[in-house]
Amino acid sequence: MNAAIADPNSGIEDVDLLVVGGGKAGKTLAMDAAKSGQKVAMIERAMIGGTCINVACIPTKTLINSGRVLQTIQRAAEFGVAGADNPWMDLALLRHRKEDVVSTMVKGQLASFTASGMDFVLGDATFVGERTVRVTLNDGGTRTLRGADVVINLGTEPLVPPIEGLAESNVHTSNTLLRLEALPESIAILGGGYVGCEFADLLNTIGVRVTIVQGGERLLPREDEDISGQIAKNFTDAGITLRLGSRARKIARAQDGSVTVTLGSGESVTADDVLVAAGRRPVTDGLNLENVGVKLTERGFIAVDEYLHTTADGVWAAGDAAGSPQFTHVSYDDYRVLKTNLAAQQGIGAPRSTAGRLIPYAVFTTPELGRVGLSEREARDAGYNIRVARMPVSAIPRARTVGHLDGLWKAVVDRDSNGILGAALLGTDASEAIAVLQMAMLGGMEYTAVRDAVITHPTIAEGLTLLFTQAFLED
Repeated sequence: MNAAIADPNSGIEDVDLLVVGGGKAGKTLAMDAAKSGQKVAMIERAMIGGTCINVACIPTKTLINSGRVLQTIQRAAEFGVAGADNPWMDLALLRHRKEDVVSTMVKGQLASFTASGMDFVLGDATFVGERTVRVTLNDGGTRTLRGADVVINLGTEPLVPPIEGLAESNVHTSNTLLRLEALPESIAILGGGYVGCEFADLLNTIGVRVTIVQGGERLLPREDEDISGQIAKNFTDAGITLRLGSRARKIARAQDGSVTVTLGSGESVTADDVLVAAGRRPVTDGLNLENVGVKLTERGFIAVDEYLHTTADGVWAAGDAAGSPQFTHVSYDDYRVLKTNLAAQQGIGAPRSTAGRLIPYAVFTTPELGRVGLSEREARDAGYNIRVARMPVSAIPRARTVGHLDGLWKAVVDRDSNGILGAALLGTDASEAIAVLQMAMLGGMEYTAVRDAVITHPTIAEGLTLLFTQAFLED
């Protein structure tokens, strides 16, 4: 049933800026506006600080770091360290550290919200009129708020695909897996994308037998075949079982607690538990958006233009639910776009577009993948005349000193302009090194400027001066 439209005389509270959803873009904009003296209200359902802090980037990378510490201790003898013969992961301590990191950041967020002067409202919002929401408060009662401008920053949640028996089998998503009180001996992960691969690597590291069931023929299908192939090899070498080109058709949990995943081929995979990592869906259900002029895309995302304006006057959207690439750093840039455009509509400065943004990302596997710009395949499909640089990580002196030799670096160069079109760095500290190439690309530098730069020795970033030499860059 559609929500009723608000009576204009029903006790509406007016604010300058109304933010629905406290993700990275929304919370940053709300605090900024409140500090400048505007009357601001921000509504958040439950996750103070947003998805990233509570159930995504921060807790998962905290756990991944613990896994890397374990890996290092397991290799202690290689580095001349004795007495570390039987390290193991204590799940209770692991959870305590993760929860301590998260709770500290949540408390910090709440303190920042209060200090900014915003009205922070915990509850469920439904649009009931033009730029107007009714909030069912978490502690009881309701409020109705109207913004001169409204920003929607709702985020996404794990997508649960319509697989027979899945809903009845009590399986995990990336959210619920973070609350495990005991490790399963084995787990089947449905999905070989970024989330699935990170969890597969983590769980395997801490002693869980992992099987990835991936419908496509490759892990990380957006990446070039040599990169995804190397990640697949790393996984199989580490003991992870890959069932590629296999779609889950049916799932059933037995009385002994085990779960059987029946594949499209008729074969099956049995494990103690299942993690569904099949992507994410926007949190737009139940907000009555379309009845107040905010259109959604076919996939349920909020339709926005390049300035993040929706189809309703005075209503903007940002972050994952607005179809932006699903990274916290992109949501933060959405905040900057919104701040500029809200000022521009008041005659202050020029509007800012999201078009043409150079967006990096990282996949925190072992070793990790740092990416920016076009892949080799994307560059060829776009019609560029390209040269490709490929280099094993073992060629980097720093990689030898730290004992992390696995991986492959590659970059794509425009043969006609010598500009850098993109790069994929698979190796230790790649998530940090990729920022060097991103800066070079933002500055319009030719690859020769990176090749000829004087970069500190021995560092991982120094490898970029090698990557673009004749030894690794094709003619």
